Amino acid sequence: MDFDKKLNRRTGLTLLAAAAAGLPTLSAAQGAPRAGQHYRKLSQRLPASPGKIEVVEFFWYGCPACNAFEAVLQPWVKQLPPTMQFRHSHIGGRAQVKPHQRLFFALQTMGVEHQFRSAIFAAIHQQHQALDKPEDMIKLLQPLGLDVAKFNSTWAALDPKAMGGVRIAQADKLAEAYGLDGVPTLGIGGLYTTSPSKASTGEQLNALQGGQRALMVTEYLVNNFGKA
Repeated sequence: MDFDKKLNRRTGLTLLAAAAAGLPTLSAAQGAPRAGQHYRKLSQRLPASPGKIEVVEFFWYGCPACNAFEAVLQPWVKQLPPTMQFRHSHIGGRAQVKPHQRLFFALQTMGVEHQFRSAIFAAIHQQHQALDKPEDMIKLLQPLGLDVAKFNSTWAALDPKAMGGVRIAQADKLAEAYGLDGVPTLGIGGLYTTSPSKASTGEQLNALQGGQRALMVTEYLVNNFGKA
């Protein structure tokens, strides 16, 4: 069946918007997204809460592709249908990534990550700041309204040896369970993954186009959950 016909009204609007902006859509000739090419299906679904299908973006503040993905991801998140819920999850791993992961979870615990997200990406990718030390993070974010005392206490609580470090460990386990091989990656309902690079396999698309394609594939998987 033609991919476009299988999407709901919201996805149809997404496709129209993409076409109007000169972005690629999946044509009838291409058909529906294919497992193993445009997305990966896990052999067994991860534990998930009933109700809405959760989409998780696994990312790293220091990742150039994640930075580029923001341009299409954030407008999309603001228009989620009632069948979906969304959240970000910062990966860990290498030593240079861990301070950014801890920064993310500190700000998220404080309920202000969304407030500083764009400034953090800009500082790293446009101003070439490492942001690998708490003092540098505070220097950037305090003028933007960061509660420094609260940040310091939250940062300390997220020490890997402290109780708060469990939250980061849980995020690492989820990323491992999804079998990530890079970022940005979208985990969908504990059953699928896709990404800008995966969704545009076999085509030469720029970062904006690849990001838009990944979101189209995500919507397709949500609308055909368990059947794709």
